[in-house]
Amino acid sequence: MFSPPQIQGGRWIVRLKMYAEGYCRMVSCKYLRTFRCWDSSVCFPALYHFHLHRRFSLWSMKKDPDLESALSRNRRWIVNNQIKNIILRCPNQLAPVKLLQKKFKTLDLQGKVLNWLKKYPCCFEVYLENDEQYCRLTKRMMHLVDDEEALKDMQEPVFVERLAKPLMMSTNQRLTVLKLNELKRNFGFPDDYLLRIVPKHPELFRIVNCSGRRSSMEIELISWNPDFAVSEIEKVAFKERRDPCFSCFLPSSWVKSWERFQEFNSTPYISPYADPGSFSDDSKEMVKRTVGLVHELLSLTLWKKASIVKISHFKREFCLPEKLNVLLLKHPGIFYVSNRYQIYTVLLRDGYNGSELINKDPLVIVKKNFGELMQEGLHEYNRRHYLLNIEKKRRKGILMGRSDKKHNLQGEMSERENQRGDLGGILNPEERNRFYKVLFDESAP
Repeated sequence: MFSPPQIQGGRWIVRLKMYAEGYCRMVSCKYLRTFRCWDSSVCFPALYHFHLHRRFSLWSMKKDPDLESALSRNRRWIVNNQIKNIILRCPNQLAPVKLLQKKFKTLDLQGKVLNWLKKYPCCFEVYLENDEQYCRLTKRMMHLVDDEEALKDMQEPVFVERLAKPLMMSTNQRLTVLKLNELKRNFGFPDDYLLRIVPKHPELFRIVNCSGRRSSMEIELISWNPDFAVSEIEKVAFKERRDPCFSCFLPSSWVKSWERFQEFNSTPYISPYADPGSFSDDSKEMVKRTVGLVHELLSLTLWKKASIVKISHFKREFCLPEKLNVLLLKHPGIFYVSNRYQIYTVLLRDGYNGSELINKDPLVIVKKNFGELMQEGLHEYNRRHYLLNIEKKRRKGILMGRSDKKHNLQGEMSERENQRGDLGGILNPEERNRFYKVLFDESAP
């Protein structure tokens, strides 16, 4: 292997060390060009990929198969739920396929939306009218939509509490509508929650817009309800008649993580509804309150999970640290961070038993029925295409029946045995074992 020549004054060693430390920009390309026959990827493969590793593997967590499967199970449901909402907002609940194709890219999906819709015939119905394709929901799908709307009317008191709690956790009891809209799906809010919930409870909420711009519209909490200012950690502790504290869900082999958790949990629990003004930014009390705040915020969601990017949008309102992801990774016994589908998501470990939610909201059950209808249509689509592919192969003469294959295979084996001649039964397993026994055991007959 060709080694790079030495450069006077040890400048090459200094440059190489700086490259290994991540200062790749300070290494000039002319040094590599002078070594015409030297390939850096061969001589130093680790250093060659060091910069890429530092760039893309910024932070990670050991994978949990159960929680990863829970995330993958929700992916297709999220996409179809967004398509459903687009169709419902269209006039007469009919959406042109061209419109859905434009929205398809915003869902981080590629390809033709028509192929996606055909995979779920139980959910979406595509038809042609005036040389243009339209999509609408099937009757079974519309029944589920009606059930969901009826359930949302019944859950209005729950929505009031879910809306009041984030306002009570904020510093000035105000949150912008644009930021709340990013989490309204996580909370299960209806699209018209500003018209359905806020006007009916003037004693709790009011809309504030000082500048008159839509982006500055805020929801303000008017009165403090002490019944709402009880976190999920405190509710569980009250039921179990113990002091409020966090629970750790890690294997016993994670010794260092358990030690860090016990040290963190030894200090008193601080409610996320407490005033953070008396805590300094880097104090243990502030860290304790921030962990409790993220835990409480995730407890309000339907699936006990949320995007870290969306939570980070509330840094100023919730006094969150600048590097929220670093804080969450320091507490693997409480939170699970995943980068599935290139989106960093944080889940509550105590909200799941394996890959299943422990306490399922009624809306989750309705949405689960939606997922079952999706799977039914997907199974029907896959089965139909499987039979069509078999039929095409039979027409081309590529596919033979299993009996024909077995008959041909037996014929080939017998033909090979005839060509090979009699080998004294050496291909028989029993004869082969006896052969080796005689070969290595002198006492054998």
